[in-house]
This record gives sequence, C-alpha cells and structure tokens, in this order.
Amino acid sequence: MTELRYVYAVCGPLDAPLPAQLTGVAGAVPRLVGHAGLTAVVSHVPADQFSEKALRRNLENLDWLSDTARAHQTVIAALGSVTSPLPLRLATVFHDDSGVRAMLEDGAAGFRETLDRLRDRVEWGVKVYVEEQRAQDDASGEQREARRERPSAQSLASGSGRDYLRRRRSERAGRDEAWRQAEGFAQDLHDQLSRHAEETRIHPPQNAELSRASGRNVLNAAYLVDRATSEAFVERVDSTKDERPGLRVELTGPWAAYSFCAPPEERTDASGPAAGTAGGGAS
Repeated sequence: MTELRYVYAVCGPLDAPLPAQLTGVAGAVPRLVGHAGLTAVVSHVPADQFSEKALRRNLENLDWLSDTARAHQTVIAALGSVTSPLPLRLATVFHDDSGVRAMLEDGAAGFRETLDRLRDRVEWGVKVYVEEQRAQDDASGEQREARRERPSAQSLASGSGRDYLRRRRSERAGRDEAWRQAEGFAQDLHDQLSRHAEETRIHPPQNAELSRASGRNVLNAAYLVDRATSEAFVERVDSTKDERPGLRVELTGPWAAYSFCAPPEERTDASGPAAGTAGGGAS
C-alpha cells in the first residue's frame, strides 16, 4: 500500500520525546523529521484516503472529517506538553520525507519567526453568550401580551390602541437595550483580557445551529497568553462569570496557538466584539 506523510505541526528541536504510545491520524504513530534546525511531526497515512483525489471526497464525509480532526488534535495536544508547536492545517500531506524537508527549507524563516513568537505561550478561548432563555422569556412575554391585548381596528384609533403601540415600542426598546448592554459587557471584558495577552484574535460569532451552544454569541475571541501568567488570566475570566445575570462566559484552553499561526501577511484582528456581531458564522 502506498503511504504518504501527514504533517501535524512544526516545532523547534524537542528537548523531550513524544509521549509513549501516542497515535494520530489513521491510527499511525507520529515521528519526527528534522531539517534546517526545525522539526516536523509526521505520520504515515494511506494514499487511498489522503491523496488529493481521496481528500476531496473524504473532506465531504463528516464522520471521516470528525475522526481525522480529533486525531490531529490529540497529537497537537500531546506536543503542547513538551513544546510550543506551530500547528499546521488539517490534512497537510506530502508524498515522502523529502517533500516534508522541502517544506521546512522553503518556510524556514517564517517558521522560526512564528515559533519565536509562540514560545512558552498558549491560546485561551473566551466566548460570551446572551442566555437563550432570557431571549425566549422576552419573546414569550411579548406574545402573551399581544394575544391578551391585540387591539381591533377601531381601538387602534382610540387611546387604548395608542397605549398598546406605545407598550410594544417600549418592549422593543428594552430588548434592544439588553443586547447593547450585553455587547458592552463583552467589549469591556475583551479590553480587560487584551491587557493580559500578548496578542488577540476576534473570530466571527458562532452559528448556534453549527455549534449547538445555547444563546446568542456576542464575543468569540482568542488570546495568546504566557504560560507563566495563564493562572492569573483564568482567574480574571472566572471572576466575571457572575457579574451580569443573563450572560454566560465560557473559557476554553489552554490550546496550542491555532489562532496565531498565520504568517504576518495573513494576520487579521479587530478591536472587539462590535466588529463581528452583526452576522452569523462559526470558528
């Protein structure tokens, strides 16, 4: 069977071996390919699954994609225990070791710059949601009120009709104010956390149908934080979780710095959640 080389990450020289009995994509054991003072973490994978043609097919298979992503992440997480890796994109594949070495040779300067920037740093993710139940309660209350007080055409011309419309406008204004306060809280939290991070990235708000997370996502951010100060960063996030009823703050990590691996010309950022809350998305 023809085998290809699946590359998980690029690192500097490792001071410790990979964890024993670690397996990666397609159940293969990762190994190291060194060149130009850099190390690629690779494993052998079957060509019938990872050739260019096979990948086009398999990347449409959600079960295959999920299994591959999970195995990829397992190796990256293991690397995070011995170094600060530069994770590569899912399904980065070469024909043989010489192709891997050519990648290290061609990208050596950029890899070294990024590895220096990521050294001894990890990624933390922070999301803020407006609780779904709060929005549902608002909507249900409005619907009950509308059923109870829906005016006739005649009453709309009267004072009671004007009062009804005034209440409806007031309710809408109240909901709009609640969203503004939520986004203000998210912006303030992002500003605070940014002061304790080396770099930040604002991702598009998560699409609830894809993430299956309840509530409206008003902040979806990543923070590059020194390992030495990560405990203080986590405590700062935890201290905000009960500050505002109706909002949910979620912290994930520490991760390898996936959000901060792009070369300089591809890096983007935003000043805060207001830049991304208008539309849906997932990250």
